[in-house]
Amino acid sequence: MREAPLRVGILISGSGSNLQSIIDACEQQKIPAQVVCVVSNVAGAFGLERARRAGIAAYALPHQDYATRREFENAILAVLRDHDVELVCLAGFMRLLTPHFLAAYLGRIMNIHPALLPSFPGTHGQRDAHRYGVRFSGCTVHFVDEGTDSGPVIIQAVVPVYDEDTPEELAARILAQEHRIYPRAIQLYAEGRLELRGRRVHVKAPRCDDLALHNPPLTD
Repeated sequence: MREAPLRVGILISGSGSNLQSIIDACEQQKIPAQVVCVVSNVAGAFGLERARRAGIAAYALPHQDYATRREFENAILAVLRDHDVELVCLAGFMRLLTPHFLAAYLGRIMNIHPALLPSFPGTHGQRDAHRYGVRFSGCTVHFVDEGTDSGPVIIQAVVPVYDEDTPEELAARILAQEHRIYPRAIQLYAEGRLELRGRRVHVKAPRCDDLALHNPPLTD
């Protein structure tokens, strides 16, 4: 068991609803972690206000203010190091990270994506899944590598896609599950229950051998 809470730094670009779910889980002591800083590349991101309301250090570092991507990433890294961050979580952070940044926190960066990776990577996972006509979609927490949403999968949640769904309705159903699985992924990491072997994450958790979902159902 850890002697002190895992120190988490979160990068955002928007409203920060996943940030809020992580803050809530930490405050309710559901996970042995503490959000120690939040950084946004968008000065007006509401997620920064969420952080301030929770008494968390919040930093606006607009990427346009930096001459190069490395200078921008170095500014973020300086904040993370100043707060002794152990795990970096991307929560709607709309900037790709370079190998320079990834090397600084190798194996210690998580991201959440609103689709069942490796299907539908990129910016519009929910919309792309809806347009394709899949019967199930969902969300994925994964470790970040140099690709786009291509890192090793930690945890996934599955939601049905109904014929009458709009993209917005599907996105809302997925978001509700994002708020559940991201804190769980952080919990598993903090408790030392994740082991990365190659590109597969081995999780020390109970199995669900008889779990299966069907959409439409097998019987009426």
